[in-house]
Amino acid sequence: MSTLQEVYQRTFLRQLVSRPLSGSEVPALQTSGAEARAGYDRLRPVALTGLVVLLVVVILVGLGVGPIPIPAWRIAADVLPDGLTGHLPRLSERDQAVVWQLRAPRVIIAGLVGAALAMAGATYQAVFANPLADPYLLGVAAGAGLGVTVAVVTVNSPTSATIPLAAFAGAGLASALTVALGRSRRGGLPAPASLLLAGVSVTALLTAAQTLLQHQHVDQLQRIYSFILGGFGGASWPLAGMLAPYLAVGAGVLLACGRLLDVLALGDDQARCLGVPARRVRLLVIAAATVLTGAAVAAGGLIGFIGIIVPHALRLLLGVGSTRVLLPLCALAGAAFTIAADTAARTTLSPAEIPIGVVTALVGAPFFLLVLRRHVGV
Repeated sequence: MSTLQEVYQRTFLRQLVSRPLSGSEVPALQTSGAEARAGYDRLRPVALTGLVVLLVVVILVGLGVGPIPIPAWRIAADVLPDGLTGHLPRLSERDQAVVWQLRAPRVIIAGLVGAALAMAGATYQAVFANPLADPYLLGVAAGAGLGVTVAVVTVNSPTSATIPLAAFAGAGLASALTVALGRSRRGGLPAPASLLLAGVSVTALLTAAQTLLQHQHVDQLQRIYSFILGGFGGASWPLAGMLAPYLAVGAGVLLACGRLLDVLALGDDQARCLGVPARRVRLLVIAAATVLTGAAVAAGGLIGFIGIIVPHALRLLLGVGSTRVLLPLCALAGAAFTIAADTAARTTLSPAEIPIGVVTALVGAPFFLLVLRRHVGV
């Protein structure tokens, strides 16, 4: 490697972790890493503003669409002060009950779940350097499905809180088992490859256990499959309150580690040269992403493809390459996409309701093939 290339590399890596350069290391020309970072910093305010506007619009549509249609301006008038709405008429008592007691919890939970799955997907793709990774990579989906199956078949009348807690416990245990198996390997494989193989093994094992339980309790299949296909029919404000702390902790850790994820993307050797403990950071962000995924699965069931669709759509449309920049954009775009998908799921065949997992699969399966062709060349 030439001396100039070495200077470029050190400059880019130090900028990622916000370490100041010494006077002898500041070149007179702009490095490619600095240019990329400047481009991302210019992009972020515009992209954030656009996604915030999109999210507000999607929320208003989700609150207003249904068997009882309510115009968006009336919902806004019910929230904003009179000085901003020109004293527009507020919602009636019936409409207030429909919007704030029935639709609002569902919209809020759908948004939180979408944000969590999208952020987790972007994190897994960065950690494993695998564009096809999604939040269910480490056996989280299989663990959550098994937890729900166990709760349904062992508890005579599981409450609305029992099933989410069982799903969260199963997801957490599955992820812990995957990480333990991945770390116990003594071969030449790097840590990401070990965890990928462990995740595949754990998923196969837990899926087999879940299938066996379903076969032995066929009378409970309807309840189990309604969870597996995903949905927010049981949304409520207490459920949103139970979900929020887990999402806040998981999202906070990932946002705080955004720069470190960019360093990990350059390889463990480069990270160690900068004093970044690659394995510890990897386990920390995997744990945070798993907390997000487990909480999302507990609240909405097994909703696939969001962790693949949203990060890749942002990369394709905005050209974002930095995980630090991508994570907050994923939170907004994931929330908007999931609210829109849930609105379509509950209104397309009204009064019947389509499982949201079917809607996301209809969009996600073709998108997955596009990503597969783009990165794998099939």
